[in-house]
Amino acid sequence: MTQTCRFVHGHWRKKFDVRMQVEPQTAVTAPTSWTLVLLLWGAGLGGAAQYAKIAVIFDLLPDLYPQAGSSLGWVVSLVGFVGILFGVAAGLLVARIRYRRALLAALWIGAAVSLFQASLPPLPWMLLSRIVEGVSHLAIVVAAPTLIAQLCAPSDRGLALTLWGTFFGVAFAVLAFGGRPLALGLGPAALFAAHSLYMAVFAFLLASRLRALPGKQQHPAFSLRKILQDHVTIYRSAHIAAPAAGWLFYTFSFVSLLTLLPPYLAPEIRAIVVTAMPLTSIAVSMTFGVMLLRFLPAVRVVECGFGASALCMVWLWCAPASPWACIALAGTLGLVQGASFAAVPQLNKTAATQAQANGAMAQMGNIGNTLGTPVIALALAAMGYQALPVVAGIVLALGLFVHLLLGRLRR
Repeated sequence: MTQTCRFVHGHWRKKFDVRMQVEPQTAVTAPTSWTLVLLLWGAGLGGAAQYAKIAVIFDLLPDLYPQAGSSLGWVVSLVGFVGILFGVAAGLLVARIRYRRALLAALWIGAAVSLFQASLPPLPWMLLSRIVEGVSHLAIVVAAPTLIAQLCAPSDRGLALTLWGTFFGVAFAVLAFGGRPLALGLGPAALFAAHSLYMAVFAFLLASRLRALPGKQQHPAFSLRKILQDHVTIYRSAHIAAPAAGWLFYTFSFVSLLTLLPPYLAPEIRAIVVTAMPLTSIAVSMTFGVMLLRFLPAVRVVECGFGASALCMVWLWCAPASPWACIALAGTLGLVQGASFAAVPQLNKTAATQAQANGAMAQMGNIGNTLGTPVIALALAAMGYQALPVVAGIVLALGLFVHLLLGRLRR
């Protein structure tokens, strides 16, 4: 069936055909398999642990590589740089080789890399392994949420993708409480080996339960020209790019605030507040956020989260380092966290465009993670504490503004 649509924007007129021969729509009539959703979420925890396992033991690395000096920072950041460079390419590649196959391959690669890292190789080999791990991480964060969106019944999709949105925070919390003590007691090699075993177990479990998505097999072209075209297609689309655009401002703020706020908190409550912030974000996302998704489009929930979090930055400006303002800020950002992933299938109806949107989120998220902390740290060094709520508040307000602008373009 072909519909001819006419859009007028300024003096430009475009005519195009919308044909219904693309991949099957995301509507699912069968009941949601929550066991399978939880397994995919568990695979996401393994992907997030590819970051977290290094972050929680970073202070131990100088003992392993005493001559490395400042180059140890690359052990953390190389995974992020892979995401910045190849986030969109990952969406294209995963769509080409299919989502189930890509996810399982990524899990096995992740297991093999962690097993190799358990041998504590020389630093150049460790850095090379982190590049390979970055590829594995990208495939997981593109394929898993795409599969969740496709395999859920429409009424369950918001809850399932909000759950998915907690994967990073949960993984960091688990490894901070369990992974770091393991590394302190038995050495970093034990942590790497445990992560390898975890990835292999989930590869086995998903191989037996996960089936390929139904519908016509798609084999999109994969070339440098196609990758560049995909960047243009994604970032010109107010539908595909919207979740990633908001995710850039969220990651820029959230990671930097968790890193830079604690020194300004009173020492006697610092540990409590730092622990409570990510847990509050997850709790609000899974409760109030899920409830709002029953009544509002996901983009509206994201906008509410950005607006409320910007107001919390005003609170932190008026009451410097207030613990209640910090916890309230984490809660409002929790609305952005879960609803951003839920917005992907609401705005993009096919697995291919969802993979593009998830790839763009990976790319923008890594840019935000990479830039947020150093930019706000520079502002703090120049102007002191007051720079933190001002800069972060502006960034969060920009997140709201960009979503409102993209919503206007969609209409």
